[in-house]
Amino acid sequence: MMAQEKKIQQEQERKRKGRAARASRGALAAAAAAILCAACLSGCGRQEEIPAAYSNTESEFGLAPQEKEAAGVSFFASSLCVTDGSTASGEENGYTSSASAVFNITGREVVYSDNLFEKLYPASTTKVMTAIVALKYGNLSDQLTVSETALELESGSSVCGLKAGDVLTLEQALYGLLIESGNDAANAIAEHISGSQEAFVEVMNQEARALGATDTHFVNPSGLHDPDHYTTAYDLYLMFQAAIQNETFLDIISQTSYQTSYTDAQGERKSANWKTTNLYLNGETAAPDTIQVIGGKTGTTSDAGSCLILLSQNAVGEQDISIVLKSQDRTTLYTEMTDLLSKTVK
Repeated sequence: MMAQEKKIQQEQERKRKGRAARASRGALAAAAAAILCAACLSGCGRQEEIPAAYSNTESEFGLAPQEKEAAGVSFFASSLCVTDGSTASGEENGYTSSASAVFNITGREVVYSDNLFEKLYPASTTKVMTAIVALKYGNLSDQLTVSETALELESGSSVCGLKAGDVLTLEQALYGLLIESGNDAANAIAEHISGSQEAFVEVMNQEARALGATDTHFVNPSGLHDPDHYTTAYDLYLMFQAAIQNETFLDIISQTSYQTSYTDAQGERKSANWKTTNLYLNGETAAPDTIQVIGGKTGTTSDAGSCLILLSQNAVGEQDISIVLKSQDRTTLYTEMTDLLSKTVK
């Protein structure tokens, strides 16, 4: 009797395993069919342009915006100002700049844009991305030592006066980077974070792509001219928008000056007083009435012209990012930027 019961149990186990195997094969077949179907629908690997790729109003993955929100899925561009072209021409305003724009980041509206997607040289506005990478992968209290290679710069480069062997914190170096626009600080930060400037630049490009800045390519962390070092006004907006989410970045760019001390190669204390290159902050240029300039980043080379990106706030508390790239000189740059800021007055 026990032998017969054992035989029945063995038969039941064999049938159970058979059912499990058939179910597994069925699932694999269904998955293969789904992959084949998707491949056919997508044109067997053919890359197609996605209409309104950055839109925060179009449907995505078959879901309307309201359905996505209910499902807990957020749009990539839900917090961005989105546009597919120029809202006006700079020539209409008499601008000499190659690109200019105003983004109302409170209402996620493109107030004005001209040549948003033209690839241009960014000069020291590059340092916005340098700061993003440093703040993401470093600690403010990190001690960095300035190397000889960090000081290999073109004659006339903007520097904050660092010397080989100087030891300072990453936080101090970020002030030198963003306040005084020091190319020496940019290189020292890059070598500290990634071991070399080349390795750091790879991370810069990786992080830029992650932010959607796909028309940007960096060659160095400082913004010194290179034909293969470029961005667009829209990409610069994307990077700056990301940067100002960091309170440290926001605090640094809003300062008019920064006084500090650190040690030199001999271990002696040395003082530094770095002053902003932003003429709105240092009082040399006045913004329109009711507009508060919070901070920004300047940039100038002979090939890039005069460049500036700003964060400002109007009387009703709306914040705007304004950009001018490749203006003919510094005076014209601030004249054009002031005109752009006037578009945000409420």
